[in-house]
Amino acid sequence: MAASLQLNFKTLKPQLLHAKSVSKRAPKFCSIRCSAAATRSKSYNITLLPGDGIGPEVISVAKNALQLVASLEGIEFKFQEMPMGGAALDLTGVPLPEETLSAAKDSDAVLLGAIGGYKWDNNEKHLKPETGLLQLRAGLKVFANLRPATVLPQLVDASTLKKEVAEGVDLMVVRELTGGIYFGKPRGFSTNENGEEIGFNTEVYATYEIDRIARVAFETARKRHGKLCSVDKANVLEASMLWRKRVTEIASEYPDVELSHMYVDNAAMQLVRNPKQFDTIVTNNIFGDILSDEASMITGSIGMLASASLGASGPGLFEPIHGSAPDIAGQDKANPLATVLSAAMLLKYGLGEEKAAQRIEAAVLDTLDRGYRTGDIYSAGLKLVGCKKMGEEVLKSIDGKVATAL
Repeated sequence: MAASLQLNFKTLKPQLLHAKSVSKRAPKFCSIRCSAAATRSKSYNITLLPGDGIGPEVISVAKNALQLVASLEGIEFKFQEMPMGGAALDLTGVPLPEETLSAAKDSDAVLLGAIGGYKWDNNEKHLKPETGLLQLRAGLKVFANLRPATVLPQLVDASTLKKEVAEGVDLMVVRELTGGIYFGKPRGFSTNENGEEIGFNTEVYATYEIDRIARVAFETARKRHGKLCSVDKANVLEASMLWRKRVTEIASEYPDVELSHMYVDNAAMQLVRNPKQFDTIVTNNIFGDILSDEASMITGSIGMLASASLGASGPGLFEPIHGSAPDIAGQDKANPLATVLSAAMLLKYGLGEEKAAQRIEAAVLDTLDRGYRTGDIYSAGLKLVGCKKMGEEVLKSIDGKVATAL
């Protein structure tokens, strides 16, 4: 993608370490890496979670891309497909079966399609597909979510913003993934003094949660253009006040990175007013969820954006940021490129297979250069294709000469 995050780094010192220099016995706080990143093995176990809606369609395309690039790079993949989300609810009665979580934990990386759909919208909270996703993130202990948003030259006209605003946008949202209001307690339903039903949630962050995501963000910014914007609501929320305090203190470890702060409401406005001012953004769970989706539309389509979720150890979780799109599921209309690019992030960040990742990234660019578009990114005069055909064209490009990667 547009920039690379070194997955193994000292959290107490700003110096970067190469992956091979980090002992497997190192304390968990000393590194952020996926299980396969420090091994020389060329055989990897990948857990596939197709999920719901368009998930199985886009996962099929990404799996084919991984298989082809593996054959070209001398890599062996062993895939295990497991149910999750609504599909798991229908099969087992729970959104994340224990067998699925166990398989994910035992793998080298996890590739997820999409979860959710109208069918399960009225389920109780613990029986919603989205609950399974939160359980998966917690179970894998992935706390850092990297969401790149890059406006490709081929798709600048697909952006809803004016060309002069969208052209050249290249930013990374680093989202804290396992804390904040999505996980905070107490939470639930009750009755107030007037006898009215109320719903309540808790936005809470501990120092260690802020410190570790801040260091990931500073390292990411250091590998990009050296600018980090921390987004919070410190003028109102105590959790954000602590967030700003800790991020500011961690900044002393990274004198080469320019740190700025911005309130979330202003950040939402600035993303559409002047998105090129941003390089790397770090923010909490709920703000990151919203802002990264907003940033995706600057690029032209949410169907183009991949993400990586990483922890201190164990497998990473890689997924497109789009939803399950039940309205078009099974109609061969889905854009598989976000999932294909998620597979590239899996190779790069999860397995340390940089060359293989570049093959996939270059293939996506080449396919777009040759004019192929799914409906969400289509413009007049180009070649409108479905999910399967787009996947076939990506495979043709992978098999060709490696071009400049994203």
